[in-house]
Amino acid sequence: MKKFIFYFFSIILFSIFFVTNFVNAEDIAISNINEEIILDETTFQESEIQFQAVEEIFKAVVSEISEQKSTIRDDGSTSMQQKIKLKGPEGKWKDKEIFFDGTEYDVLSANEYKVGDKVLVHYSVEPDGGESFYVIGFSRTTNIYWLVLLFLLTVIVIGGLKGFRALIVLLLTFLIILKFIIPQILSGANPLFITLVGSLVILIFGVYITEGLKRTSTISIFSILISLIITGLLSVLFSAMTKLTGFASEEAAYLVGLSGGNINIKGLLLSGIIIGALGVLDDVIISQVALVKELKISNPELSKNQTYKQAMRVGVSHLSSMVNTLFLAYAGASLPLLILFSIRQEPFLTFNQVIDNEMMATEIVRTLTGSIGLILAVPIATFLAVNFINKERLRKQ
Repeated sequence: MKKFIFYFFSIILFSIFFVTNFVNAEDIAISNINEEIILDETTFQESEIQFQAVEEIFKAVVSEISEQKSTIRDDGSTSMQQKIKLKGPEGKWKDKEIFFDGTEYDVLSANEYKVGDKVLVHYSVEPDGGESFYVIGFSRTTNIYWLVLLFLLTVIVIGGLKGFRALIVLLLTFLIILKFIIPQILSGANPLFITLVGSLVILIFGVYITEGLKRTSTISIFSILISLIITGLLSVLFSAMTKLTGFASEEAAYLVGLSGGNINIKGLLLSGIIIGALGVLDDVIISQVALVKELKISNPELSKNQTYKQAMRVGVSHLSSMVNTLFLAYAGASLPLLILFSIRQEPFLTFNQVIDNEMMATEIVRTLTGSIGLILAVPIATFLAVNFINKERLRKQ
């Protein structure tokens, strides 16, 4: 087992070194794109400095609807417009009355407000000293907090101690992403390398906290790492082959301008694939390792080959549903994009034109590389579990 661990970590270090250096080499080709975007954003920002305004967003409560009207637009949709009186519930806005005339605007996503609704208000002071208020939308924090509380109670009541451990892992995952991965990416570090390191930490803490310090936990960690490395290598390879730049969305261009060019957008795309695959791999592999363990306990006379075949039958059944789950997760996140391309307006008239578009190609690469890594995870986890779960130790437990 010690030799296996030594060779395994040697392979991991080599793979991480190879992947990150491959991505760094590609960054040279992409840097020109970044520079152009930075120049555009800088010009835009410099022009805006002359018109800077004091801005603030605060919460308010709808106290009165003084006027309301609805009109039918040319496309058949209904436009709802309201004149609203608001009252600030806290801070410097407490008990202050604010008026918002929504009849001056025809906003496609305008909401219909009622007395007592909590809303978010954008306040600004223009260069000429004039004040303006605009209702952005509903304040949803209270209801979200109730939903979070319900989630926590459900996990603890149903999952007991293991559910509580899972919540600790969730908190650690959130903190690692928020306090380590994102700050490092914003500071200019290679997103893929940072994500691999962060994923390794999440993985080690997550598995050992939820499953305990056991041999099966260690096997699960090794299996997930191997699968993650395969997924990372595939994503690097096929994103290079399909010439993905990472600039398929407006958010990417905005991030480059906002960060002054520090963010590696190509690496950020690959990092998203790794993080997306991590959660699904965790579920599949831990279940598969536990299955092999139970097979060895229930029937210790089975040979390694027989145990592998029986475990794979169950693993393949589990796998078919998980691949579909992974696809549905990505499809759900990009549903507006899929609908847009389904309309078949120029320049998306044929199937090839659709998949040639970088936005769609990005989602295809993301989904298929993650799915391949997930498929390979089952035989990898089964093989390691069959060979490294000791029957003699199981009998003594």
